[in-house]
Amino acid sequence: MGPTQKPNVCRQLSRRALGFFSRDAGVVQRTNLGILRVLVCQESTKFKNVWTTHSKSPIAYERGRIYFDNYRCCVSSVASEPRKLYEMPKCSKSEKIEDALLWECPVGEILPNSSDYKSSLIALTAHNWLFRISATTGKVLEKIYLASYCKFRYLSWDTPQEVIAVKSAQNKGSVLARQAGIQQPVLLYLAVFHVLPFSLIGILEINKKIFGNVTDATLSHGILIVMYSSGLVRLYSFQAITEQFMQQKLDLGCACRWGGTAGTVGEAPFGIPCNIKITDGSWMPERTHTPDHHHTPPLLFEVSSLENAFQIGGHPWHYIITPNKKKQKGVFHICALKDNSLAKNGIQEMECCSLESDWIYFHPDASGRIIHVGPNQVKVLKLNEVENNSAQHQISEDFVILANREKNKNENLPTVTASGRVVKKNFNLLDDDPEQETFKIVDYEDELDLLSVVAVTQIDAEGKAHLDFHCNEYGTLLKSIPLVESWDVTYSHEVYFDRDLVLHIEQKPSRVFSCYVYQMVCDPGEEETTNRSCEKE
Repeated sequence: MGPTQKPNVCRQLSRRALGFFSRDAGVVQRTNLGILRVLVCQESTKFKNVWTTHSKSPIAYERGRIYFDNYRCCVSSVASEPRKLYEMPKCSKSEKIEDALLWECPVGEILPNSSDYKSSLIALTAHNWLFRISATTGKVLEKIYLASYCKFRYLSWDTPQEVIAVKSAQNKGSVLARQAGIQQPVLLYLAVFHVLPFSLIGILEINKKIFGNVTDATLSHGILIVMYSSGLVRLYSFQAITEQFMQQKLDLGCACRWGGTAGTVGEAPFGIPCNIKITDGSWMPERTHTPDHHHTPPLLFEVSSLENAFQIGGHPWHYIITPNKKKQKGVFHICALKDNSLAKNGIQEMECCSLESDWIYFHPDASGRIIHVGPNQVKVLKLNEVENNSAQHQISEDFVILANREKNKNENLPTVTASGRVVKKNFNLLDDDPEQETFKIVDYEDELDLLSVVAVTQIDAEGKAHLDFHCNEYGTLLKSIPLVESWDVTYSHEVYFDRDLVLHIEQKPSRVFSCYVYQMVCDPGEEETTNRSCEKE
């Protein structure tokens, strides 16, 4: 395949000014992002460390906003130098924000208030309030009191930007109750809401008598995923459970009488009663759904996997698991969802000897591809039909990104003893040895269609990292950005690449958090000497 012609930025800007793309806003946006991608990847462009800060509380980043002090303080990273957007009033430990999600206005829906068209932060507090907060001013726009019968702790998207799930902490009972052998029947709760305007779907009780010894449960795209300590993963239809076992439909802000108590749904102290309870004792976890069991929710799928590792993706649907044996750690099976058949070349094992295991996941670009990351290589795999057999699919390499390593010169060198005898020493370094370039983070920038890869090398006493941008189609290296701060491999790290911004969050011992912000700088004094095009090598 021949080289792709490099887009001319001046020509694209001229065409845009003349209105060539005015009839399709999507084309204009894609053109703008194409121009930005060229600027990001050109040789003269640098990423400069413009801001560094430290905090005693966790630091979070979301869509151009940096959050400090449990989301109480918000800083914009879009400007040439980060600036404070807002700081909410100080609150007690019991009122702090524990988890949050950024909501952005969906296209094509008519919303009741003009403020609803602006981004909001959906926040869960330690005292069980659910807030909708303006992402630009910090003003509380809506608030819902959840309940007093459990401690809600986690927020996640069931359907991105449409439905949220609020999960409680697991109910393990008091120490005295456990010592007395008293078992808690309710393990956890899941509260599910449509967002903007907030409307309640229901609160589901995960009961031990019904589900068994559950270690965790969550919602994703309308599927209730239940996990067990044995490695078993079970999938149920949340809609089917709601239709069969909802005791009463509840509406936020409406009067309600429940269990002899009256109040307003979503207001303190009444909160929201648990209105979805599976009470049919005939449904036990080991039973599967048959048409004769009217009260049994349909078991959609079940599989056993090491550490409950389970992912679904690809075209057509496939899933990835690790066989449920400790010695199989690092071995991944890719199987068809429709009949559990193993894809051809579907057993993926990266032959590496390292302290940290490799990881695998479906590519977030919706291409159906798979990314497999090891200490010294990143494999991008594709799923294709087997020739002359459209019913079966096979796994093949799309491209591979290799770490930049030199063969150790001291390896396997002969040694001469005092008596003149030659002795050969055979030893092999670990694949994630800190003195060799090792991949630590792989992410995808969807707007610029670039893979970002963090590679770290230990030099003398400190580690140095660089962030590489690769063409998502062919894997070609387009740009490399050195990070000026040292990288300690024993610390926890997060790196975000968002358009013209690179942000590095580091957690040091004793809960010290550091944030390093890099922004794109085009240096007109340097001429581009090398043109790197996104092409197959």
